Amino acid sequence: MHRVIAYRNFEIDVQLTPAAEDLFDVTFQIKGGTNLDVLGARGSRIPLRNGPFTERWAYLVGEISGQAAIDVLLGSVE
Repeated sequence: MHRVIAYRNFEIDVQLTPAAEDLFDVTFQIKGGTNLDVLGARGSRIPLRNGPFTERWAYLVGEISGQAAIDVLLGSVE
């Protein structure tokens, strides 16, 4: 299962992998932009810790993690 979220001219690709009944592990990948080498190993998928999560929480933490990574790269929005 995956979802793509647009954020600050990037795409955050959140992917869920079943870990147990109704629980999922989460990875995300940042796509777009010109300076992605600083995010993960050459823009690869980044696994999130402290899971597994329910589906709703998995998408939420994946999206927020991707947004935080982009904000670190570009600087925060004031």
